Amino acid sequence: MPDVLVVDDEPAIRETLSFILEMEGFTVDVAVDGEQALAKVRETHPRVVLLDVMMPKKDGYRVCEAIKDDPQTAATKVVILTAMGQAADRARAVALGADAYISKPFDEDSLIVLLRKLMAEGPSA
Repeated sequence: MPDVLVVDDEPAIRETLSFILEMEGFTVDVAVDGEQALAKVRETHPRVVLLDVMMPKKDGYRVCEAIKDDPQTAATKVVILTAMGQAADRARAVALGADAYISKPFDEDSLIVLLRKLMAEGPSA
């Protein structure tokens, strides 16, 4: 079971996040689009999903909703990590069950603190 599943269609972002997280001791898996993300969540049961919004096949909102609506994956923590920083975007993510919302560009230290906090809390209710 990976600690974090990084989901982003941009290779540079996936690689950067993976590097940062692995340097902090997290085990990391990656997905390149929403469909692959859902398959990996169901298969590997990551503790946290770092999820971009704008992706091919299924956007991050639909992925978040699918994770939270499925009893097998509903306890998975979901962090929306996106360039979409409007209040309406944040409200939509929270309404769909996201546990946190971070706008790009993000502060690496704050992201690490958030991930550790979410993992310490255990599964979502």
